[in-house]
Amino acid sequence: MKKPSITTETGRYFLTDRIREEVNFYLTEQSQGYAPPAIQKPAPENATIIRLPELDFLNIPSCDLLTAIANRQSHRKFTKDSLSLEELSFLLWSVQGVREKLHEAAVLRTVPSAGCRHPFETYLAVQRVEGLESGIYRYLPLDNSIALVKQLENLTSHLTAATHGQSFAGQSAICFIWSVIPERTEWRYAEASYKVIALDAGHACQNLYLACEAIGAGTCAIAAYNQTIADDLIGVDGKDEFVIYIAPVGKVALNQ
Repeated sequence: MKKPSITTETGRYFLTDRIREEVNFYLTEQSQGYAPPAIQKPAPENATIIRLPELDFLNIPSCDLLTAIANRQSHRKFTKDSLSLEELSFLLWSVQGVREKLHEAAVLRTVPSAGCRHPFETYLAVQRVEGLESGIYRYLPLDNSIALVKQLENLTSHLTAATHGQSFAGQSAICFIWSVIPERTEWRYAEASYKVIALDAGHACQNLYLACEAIGAGTCAIAAYNQTIADDLIGVDGKDEFVIYIAPVGKVALNQ
């Protein structure tokens, strides 16, 4: 059998949990008494804030879990139909919604996260949502709102460029773009943070897949993107916060 290269060995090491045996957890920022990072970025100054419909009043069709799991698949062809603000609110609640605030350092959400750290911010490249202007928005889960980050001409081309020419990203009604703020997880787990951050991203996106089934929509997770273009698109520094996962969403034809 061919001997793995140094690069391969490094990648395989990342997939193991051996790093946990090497971390001195008495020296983490949490153990040393440092305050935890904020669990939500504040809204940009003077940003337009749109309050989302409350979960109790959402008119979302019933979809049992067995059906959602059985029908779940990746979709790369979307119709020209728009999503409603109610549907967007439902999808956002499904992937990062807050169920309960425990204390200043943690909230319970609709997806699991190692140590309840939830290191992600959810950005939205909105093209076709009823009542919303096209642009880049950010979800504010503690406030059940979205903030308009910026507006761009020809958002379709920006999304296609950010995903290495994958045109279906630009054809979506909404493109979910998750960024990660590693410090939130590092505060508790130090060097053992990175594998679990990657796992947490998968939890969020799988909920998006299942939630899409309830509203006649579909998605396709994208891990192949241009880091610099994607980071610039949502306006993050690429170091302390950067894009980690992308998922275009749109309505799908019934016979697709």
